[in-house]
Amino acid sequence: MGVVRTQTLVQLTDELVASLDVEARRRRLSRSALIREVFETHLAAETEAEIDRAIVESYTRNPPLNPGAEEFLRAAASIDEEPW
Repeated sequence: MGVVRTQTLVQLTDELVASLDVEARRRRLSRSALIREVFETHLAAETEAEIDRAIVESYTRNPPLNPGAEEFLRAAASIDEEPW
């Protein structure tokens, strides 16, 4: 079964539509596919940022007791930078 989609009307300026069309052509996507990708990327980034804020708040309220844990946590926070 295919993905169910709902058509949504969004009002954009002529300039934004022109920019959108240029980017869609450059990336060889339809306008709709590009808009979906932009929304998905933005929403995923917002979710990740919220998780990061919650982690920082938790460690701020309850700092680790082990003095070496801070260095470990800094290294663990950069795991997204790993090539794997």
